[in-house]
Amino acid sequence: MTESPAGLNAAAMQAMGAGDFASAQALLLRLVAADPSSIPGWLNLAAVRRRLNDADGAFTAIREVLRIEPRNFPALLMSGSMLEREGNIKAAAGAYGAALSNAPPDAYLDKATQQAVGHAREVHSRHTREMNDFIRAQIADMQSQCAPVERRRLDTFIDTTLRVRKRYQQEPLEYFYPGLPAIEFYERGEFPWLADLEAATVPMQQELARILHEDQAGFAPYIHYDDHRPLDQWRELNHSPRWSAFHFYDKGEPVAERCRRAPATMEVLSRLPQAHVPLRSPSALFSVLQPRTRIPPHTGVANFRLVVHLPLILPPGCGFRVGGETREWRIGAAWVFDDTIEHEAWNDSDQTRIIFICDIWSPRLSQDERVAIGAIIQATDAFNGTQPTSSV
Repeated sequence: MTESPAGLNAAAMQAMGAGDFASAQALLLRLVAADPSSIPGWLNLAAVRRRLNDADGAFTAIREVLRIEPRNFPALLMSGSMLEREGNIKAAAGAYGAALSNAPPDAYLDKATQQAVGHAREVHSRHTREMNDFIRAQIADMQSQCAPVERRRLDTFIDTTLRVRKRYQQEPLEYFYPGLPAIEFYERGEFPWLADLEAATVPMQQELARILHEDQAGFAPYIHYDDHRPLDQWRELNHSPRWSAFHFYDKGEPVAERCRRAPATMEVLSRLPQAHVPLRSPSALFSVLQPRTRIPPHTGVANFRLVVHLPLILPPGCGFRVGGETREWRIGAAWVFDDTIEHEAWNDSDQTRIIFICDIWSPRLSQDERVAIGAIIQATDAFNGTQPTSSV
């Protein structure tokens, strides 16, 4: 019999198949003595010891696997199964959670492993639900004394702690200004001008209707990258009229003829704290999403400004997600969000959806910071001798 690790493992598998677990264990012990870094050897040794009802020995072998490869999926899954067999459900749920975080797609697993993974999900989900109920019962009185925004933050904190809600961070494509919070949807109370914007919904709808009737050619594809650039998630929508826009600014400067068509829109926009960055911002537009079209998950350019949405034409079946929160649109109800957090939108209806979009400065920035940010970006453009390829 060969003493190579591969030969010892093959002989051990043959012994296991014959039900001779004692011989299999002896062979595997020789294997891991010859090659202490052999993950298959330690995994098989754990499985053999489990069949021999040697729980301590099996755990020792699993720990060796995890010492070599801390995220090893089979070892984590086996650890959860053994802990569950011992009745340590909380520890088993934790091990199952770690295994599920490192599991390959089900399609790559054999049927037995798929069943084990399905059971792990059930145990872990039940444990998470029970823990969620316990935590919320413990803090119910304290949470009831908090303001609504504080209660929502506590809810999110619980969900992200229990890993039932993904943690999203700011991921600006170009400009990250430090110290600004990653807030998915901002509270209305921070923007006293929102009510004025919403009050202008009807005249803005009327102006939109006239523009749609008189200037269809003014609506251009929102995504318009050169074909030689990486398109990533934008390949399907690049140069496509399925998502188009009527822009009121070009490189941060108002387009006089277009602004003239929408005096009510421009008047209310003038009262907003729009971000001013030479050649890049402000930005304001009517955004048109055609039926059965989805804007894929993406992030914006700069976290020092936020984005405002106001729905103007809204069929049923439209939705919007920022980070871990999905909201339903309502005509004339605006919101402010951080577009450097992953977001997406969809129109599952058979009708067109149109919203008004503009940008504003982050309310956390001082006036001096706002001026300096614009100067820094302007200096960067001047040094490079380039024109910006995108607004902020």
